[in-house]
Amino acid sequence: MPPEIAALIDKPWLLALVLAFGAVCGMAAERVGEKINRAERRSYWERKNRKRWTPGTVVPIEARKASPVEIAADQLRLVMDATFTARQLLNHSERRLLGVIDQALADHSPGWRAMGQVSLGEILASPNEDAYFAVNSKRVDLLIVDADCHPLHAVEFQGKGHHTGRNTAARDAVKREALRRAGIGYVEVVSGDTPAEVREMVKKLVGRAEGA
Repeated sequence: MPPEIAALIDKPWLLALVLAFGAVCGMAAERVGEKINRAERRSYWERKNRKRWTPGTVVPIEARKASPVEIAADQLRLVMDATFTARQLLNHSERRLLGVIDQALADHSPGWRAMGQVSLGEILASPNEDAYFAVNSKRVDLLIVDADCHPLHAVEFQGKGHHTGRNTAARDAVKREALRRAGIGYVEVVSGDTPAEVREMVKKLVGRAEGA
């Protein structure tokens, strides 16, 4: 037996002191490591979100190893350091269209109503997670629902510059197909349509539902 170990055995108080010192050092090292990991996680997600963020978008903060409480704390810190301003839900043309549709619904089907900028993730569900997340963040300009808020018809306003954007037609096709598979109608209103034509469209939608 090494003389150092024998000396410790002969002096129990010295052995206890050595063990206590080792325990304290181990706990201190663990706490330092935890603080470093937390700081690294926060720094990583802050850099990632600054890189991905563009005006008008919402970027979720997701930490692989962080707990829900830590994620919420990181989100709160980001929000507290940011500046927010209110934005209009609909542009001028969409607001006019909503007014016409609201009036047409009041005339032909008072139980129905229209809502603006509705997320497909809120009105669609799918057991296929990949397919769901493909449409989760997409929106429709207006959505007509019944008295129980069951989605009936999506209304997309196609302005003059709608199809000049990159991949716009492809995104519209994805939304249209997902809605079709869920049994939700999809209609388009173009910038040249008159209020009378929009009212007639709504009347046909109501008549189609009553005749079903």
